[in-house]
Amino acid sequence: MEIRPSNVPLSEWTGDGLAIGLFEDSVELTGDLAVLDQRLAGVIPEIIAEEEFKGKLGSVVATRVGGSTPVRKLLLVGLGKAEALKFDTLRRAAASLARLAKKQKCKSLAVNLPVCDGDAATSTQAIAEGIELALYQDTRFKSESEEKNFQVETVDLLGFPGQEGAITKAKQICAGVNLARELVAAPANAVTPITMAEVAQNIASEHGLDAEILEREDCEKLGMGAFLGVAQASDLPPKFIHLTYKPPGVPRKKLAIVGKGLTFDSGGLNLKGAGSGIETMKIDMGGAAATLGAAKTIGLMKPDVEVHFISAVTENMISGHAMHPGDILTASNGKTIEVNNTDAEGRLTLADALVFADKLGVEAIVDLATLTGACIIALGDDIAALFTSNDDLAQQLETASIAGGEKIWRMPMEEKYFDGLKSGIADMKNTGPRAGGSITAALFLKQFVKDTPAWAHLDIAGPVWTDKENGVNNSGATGFGVRTLVNWVLS
Repeated sequence: MEIRPSNVPLSEWTGDGLAIGLFEDSVELTGDLAVLDQRLAGVIPEIIAEEEFKGKLGSVVATRVGGSTPVRKLLLVGLGKAEALKFDTLRRAAASLARLAKKQKCKSLAVNLPVCDGDAATSTQAIAEGIELALYQDTRFKSESEEKNFQVETVDLLGFPGQEGAITKAKQICAGVNLARELVAAPANAVTPITMAEVAQNIASEHGLDAEILEREDCEKLGMGAFLGVAQASDLPPKFIHLTYKPPGVPRKKLAIVGKGLTFDSGGLNLKGAGSGIETMKIDMGGAAATLGAAKTIGLMKPDVEVHFISAVTENMISGHAMHPGDILTASNGKTIEVNNTDAEGRLTLADALVFADKLGVEAIVDLATLTGACIIALGDDIAALFTSNDDLAQQLETASIAGGEKIWRMPMEEKYFDGLKSGIADMKNTGPRAGGSITAALFLKQFVKDTPAWAHLDIAGPVWTDKENGVNNSGATGFGVRTLVNWVLS
């Protein structure tokens, strides 16, 4: 699919589908819209009246335009109140229009949406992202590829001439998002620790990053007892991934992104039972997937910031070699952990990954993980939780998430709650009481960051997956986190 900027007037474009955004309770036809309506024989007010279209945010209608008119289909999308227009409004409206255009079998599509805040470049980028992400389809595991089905081939963005750069940026971001989607969506017999390492190496070779893949023996030498404790039951070897993007010259900043990488989580000896969603536990590497997706996009964009992408990747399985509830593990910073729940394994792998990142001399670390069900109870399926004691980093990530159209909410780091992790025989337990479970998980991770000035944890357990169409996401893996991470790095 080709997305291209266009200066063709609304009333002069010809093709299969013409998509127009209208504000709520403001459907007066003036200027180019009035000229267009004359060319379309007055169909616009007819469809507005017939469908009772009010311009409410996200509402869409379509109609066939008859005769010798310049367009075959007319598509309308509601933008909500004009005063509430945001870049994400454009992103979501474009996604709705793109899906509707495909349903209406429009090979060629023109999109006429307003500029937000006078910023044509960011508006263009948001619109292009919405189109790209909404029309993405993963058909890898179908015997008959849906690629044979109808596809939108060209999209003209009317009123956005000269914005080729913004479209390129959108495509680069979406390439990372879609990689993360594919990794999360694939089953555990298709995406293994070995697969993840291969994907990382491919990103490095294609985009000029340095790749370091640590094997089990390497991790043993570094004392990664927490990570290897989780990995010891699997027949598949663990892989510790470290990619580094270095810009030409002296980097403006040095950052690290750490992603949880459980390619399948059985729960270990604290086995996930019936009704626990164990069949969906292929998604437990969503943090690592977003980390690799961000690496791909950063490799394409080549900013002036050095970024380290890190993930300790393994399965959490059951065998005669499995760690037991009650075992004590020693992380690579020397801290000892009493394992009181083998199903709280992600934080154990992250512990050694954070220690590794902390030794790199970076100015900030952000980790992201599908870490706790408690986070979903607190914030639902659409919002990730942000934990940090650093107000500047919190503000940076909140700004980046808004720019990317991904929702995060800052949660408290209540230090008193660490009392729930205290152990009588080790430095700490890996889980605390049920109350405040997401907070105690974040406080656990904090113990493994000592020297880095700023650290933040994103719990993405809710928004990593959606069971139904939601905004720019079709049902399935969302690639959540890539847009926020990329915008954070670029900022």
